[in-house]
Amino acid sequence: MSEQRNWKRIRERLALHLPVRVRVRETLDYEWTELTRLMNVTPFGAGFTLRRPTEKGRLVHMTIPMPRQLRVFDHVEDQYRVWAIVRYLKTDITQQGTVFIVGVAFIGKKPPESYQKEPWRRYDVATTFAERLPSEGEVIDAAFLNAQGDETRHQIAVDMRVELLNENGEVVETEQTVSENIGLHGATLFTTLNLEQGRFIRLTSEQYKLTAHAAIRSRHTGPDGIARIQVEFIDKEWPL
Repeated sequence: MSEQRNWKRIRERLALHLPVRVRVRETLDYEWTELTRLMNVTPFGAGFTLRRPTEKGRLVHMTIPMPRQLRVFDHVEDQYRVWAIVRYLKTDITQQGTVFIVGVAFIGKKPPESYQKEPWRRYDVATTFAERLPSEGEVIDAAFLNAQGDETRHQIAVDMRVELLNENGEVVETEQTVSENIGLHGATLFTTLNLEQGRFIRLTSEQYKLTAHAAIRSRHTGPDGIARIQVEFIDKEWPL
């Protein structure tokens, strides 16, 4: 009975404000690292805040001075190095600016092989797990679980300020543009910036009095010779 109580207690979210190093790889050539603190943790996941955006389904690498009784592996190492899938994301506005409240599920010591070629790929867990980390076969491409029909896009020219951030969350590139089309969850934007698939950007519309963050899904040049990016909003729906 005592063992059951101990196991139940260890599965509960513990408010351990441990320092954590979070590494996010947006493209093959671009990644960033942020030092933050955990808000809570279990052997199977954790919650924390970031100053930079990520998105549900992305993989992140975490380095934590985790108590050994909470670890699933590497019990003799000083630091617990674990890969995790982002399962929850919420934007919060504070006096210090925008922060992202993130919840992750740990998946193990290594990422899926596909991550090495496509770090922007999104994943999910195929089965429910409550008392173990998922096996390699249970970490699958999120497209299989989240397949949806094409959403309605409106041919509306919405003004947009596109901002690209660096590792410190500072704006390094910006341009004023308009959308070619837009829907609740994404848009196609004209651009002159060299923006790669997988990068995160910040979009602000004075017309809608709205700021949203988005992930770049693809980039192409139209018959008119103008480059376009397809983006998906990651922290809110566009109010059409």
